[in-house]
Amino acid sequence: MPDEVADIWSAALRGFEADLRRRAVAEKTRRAYAIDTEQFAAWAAAREIVPAGVDVRALRRYVAGLSERGLAPATISRKLAALRGLFRVQVELGARAENPAELLSSPKKPQRLPRVLRPDEVAGLLDRIPATTPLELRDRALFELAYASGLRAGELVSLELESVDFDAEAVRVEGKGGKTRIVPAGEHALRALERYLARARPDLDQGASRALFLSKSGRALSTSDVRRRLRSWARRVPALDGLHPHALRHSFATHLLEGGADLRAIQELLGHATIATTQVYTRVESARLRSAYVSAHPRA
Repeated sequence: MPDEVADIWSAALRGFEADLRRRAVAEKTRRAYAIDTEQFAAWAAAREIVPAGVDVRALRRYVAGLSERGLAPATISRKLAALRGLFRVQVELGARAENPAELLSSPKKPQRLPRVLRPDEVAGLLDRIPATTPLELRDRALFELAYASGLRAGELVSLELESVDFDAEAVRVEGKGGKTRIVPAGEHALRALERYLARARPDLDQGASRALFLSKSGRALSTSDVRRRLRSWARRVPALDGLHPHALRHSFATHLLEGGADLRAIQELLGHATIATTQVYTRVESARLRSAYVSAHPRA
């Protein structure tokens, strides 16, 4: 019986993986969901529960076990999202009538506002990156563009030479789920890119990559390279040690909002699928205004 149950789960997991690929879900998300669903399948198979036999009570028992192991609410929420997808596919395939994971709410995550730099802190960081060596020119262009266009680290390293349109002053970005968007690039970023392409990239290029940003060995940068290089430069600025590339993206969005940009426009520039994701920046702005009120009002 356990072998038969395991075979049924294997078929269900293959169906879910095929669905994720068909919907062009990012590889990183597919890997995480594969681990999450395989763990649940092993748990259920050990109890001789087949996919069609999973109910809300079984899911609650499973989630309770995750909580007892000390998993973070964000991790449990991701695992539940994976299970919702798995059972959605089971319903679509006619293997069961309902999705039991839809009846289970995700644990509440602690409200943590993203780290946002002040405009003068961003300027202080970027202006401290010299434009002398090829790697310095590359890093200056890399982080000027990250802030100017609000790009994720993964989007930065996926850019190719053809991604930058200097005439249109814009960059074509391949975002999450294979979705393409066109975002403007500011004057500072375009100037830094021009210097990098003219004076640095030819020295790094070994003819094996069309990637815009190259390592010293001529390969495309990785996201870990981007994190490492930003941490290296941030250590030179007081209070910015440990800075993550996403902070530049958060700062981009917050500064646009402070400047009067429409939330829907910011959503499009960031490539968010829903406006709810973008609304976190309204909370950042509200927190800033409350802080200003408390520090300035005589009867706050």
